[in-house]
Amino acid sequence: MSSTLRNVIGLIAGIVIGSLVNMGIIMISGQVIPPPEGADVTTKEGLQASIHLFEARHFFMPFLAHALGTFVGAFIAAYIAVSHKQKMAIFVGCFFLLGGIMSAILIPAPMWFILADLFLAYLPMAYLAGALNRTQVPVA
Repeated sequence: MSSTLRNVIGLIAGIVIGSLVNMGIIMISGQVIPPPEGADVTTKEGLQASIHLFEARHFFMPFLAHALGTFVGAFIAAYIAVSHKQKMAIFVGCFFLLGGIMSAILIPAPMWFILADLFLAYLPMAYLAGALNRTQVPVA
């Protein structure tokens, strides 16, 4: 298999698996940290109307989902890639960062969370995942 094909497969696998990790954590977050009493988190409008009820702890699981989803996706992309492992990881991080920017625009959240999420959850996790794969021996 050519190195270019392996790199593309790594990117696709990283994005898909990272997205699954992200969504899995988001789906269980309500059981780990229940939303505030009376908050409707099923719609954008309900979230906007009840965002004032949210405490800092309610933002932990979304941050964790974004950080771990990015890390796992970037790690897998770099692991599968034959060359440019760090670039593959950063590409996945940029992909998820774009999603985070879109979420910040569409979903109401306090500014402190948006800034922490955008600056700490995506590119730093992608960089770390790529760095852990630098000396990785490629899979045959």
